[in-house]
Formats: sequence, C-alpha cells, structure tokens
Amino acid sequence: MPMASSFGAAPAAPTAAVVEEEAAPAQQEKTLFNLKLQSFEAGSKPKIIKEIKSMLGLSLVDSKKFVESTPKMMREGVPKEEGEKILETLKGLGGVVVME
Repeated sequence: MPMASSFGAAPAAPTAAVVEEEAAPAQQEKTLFNLKLQSFEAGSKPKIIKEIKSMLGLSLVDSKKFVESTPKMMREGVPKEEGEKILETLKGLGGVVVME
C-alpha cells in the first residue's frame, strides 16, 4: 500500500514544475496590450478629444467626457504594432498613453 501512495504523489510534482515553466515564457512573450490614457497637455485637449473620437467611435460629447476623466483605459487586447502606432499618434498630440 505505501508504494501506491508514493507512486501517486511522484507524478504530481513534475506536472506542477512543467506548468510553471510553461507559464514563465508566456509572460515574457506578451502580444496583446491594454492602452491607458494617463494624461495630456492642457493646450492639446481639443486635438486629443478629436483623436479619441475617431479612434473609439464615440460622439463628441462622450469623447470629451472620456478625455476629462483620465486616467482611463482606452482599449484592451491591442496587438503590439497597433498599440505602438496609437501611442505615437497621441504622444505627438500631447497625450501620455501607457501600454500595459
């Protein structure tokens, strides 16, 4: 009987180690990001509002409320290339965007 108990516990440990090893590379190779509008320059507010309106498809009023309520999550699950493009666009207009 003690052999069955030892034998049953032995395979569980390597399985847990394999899961941990597989999880570590997945965190390093992140492909989807969340974009968060952190802040913006006061003088560039109208430009930021127009860009948010076109990016997110919001009405002008909703875009204004969105920008005024920063920091706020803009988009979730964005590919790296698209996220960097959005980041550069808003940075050029005076906004601060964070990729998480």
